[in-house]
Amino acid sequence: MKSKLYRGIELFLFFVLLPLSYLLDSHFLFKVIPTFFGFIYILVLLKRNQYLKFSLPSVTLWKPFWKTTLIKLFIIIIVTTIYVYGIAPDKLFSVLLKKPGLWVIILFVYTFLSVWPQEIIYRTFFYDRYEDLIANNYLFIFINAILFSLAHIFLGSLLVQILTFLGGLLFAYTYHKTRSTILVSIEHAIYGNWLFTVGMGDMLAFPGAD
Repeated sequence: MKSKLYRGIELFLFFVLLPLSYLLDSHFLFKVIPTFFGFIYILVLLKRNQYLKFSLPSVTLWKPFWKTTLIKLFIIIIVTTIYVYGIAPDKLFSVLLKKPGLWVIILFVYTFLSVWPQEIIYRTFFYDRYEDLIANNYLFIFINAILFSLAHIFLGSLLVQILTFLGGLLFAYTYHKTRSTILVSIEHAIYGNWLFTVGMGDMLAFPGAD
């Protein structure tokens, strides 16, 4: 394990400076090259520390996980359905109704090619690599959520920033309680796929029905 100073600088470079660099009006190579080498560096650390191994969570975690996740999902369903109906009623369940094939494809692509990598990096890797840098657990959760939201800043949407921050709080707390990449990935996939299903895809950079 590297020194705290080294890992603090590492955290700043990869989770703060790199996402912010996407906002600069610079040649695309100045964005692609650091991203490529940063990704390789993180992959090496993931491999070296065996973060990529697949392990099922304890059976005692499943029941409380589903209970709390479904309660949160129920609240999210109510709030987002009202929001879409009020802001853009034509978008409500539009992809599901107009392009069910696309809807199914996006569910799988998002779950396995977006959610899983994000949770490996922003929860499993982030917690194991940096948790001891901050003594207060709730401050660490807050910082994790801020940085998770910052990772989406290139999309240029305030709504995305708000939703990813709130999602980051939920996912970081779940991982803090369970230490399970599988459980937090399931939760992330459920909420994200619901937002796409209810009709918020266009608002969140998913493919739309039009």
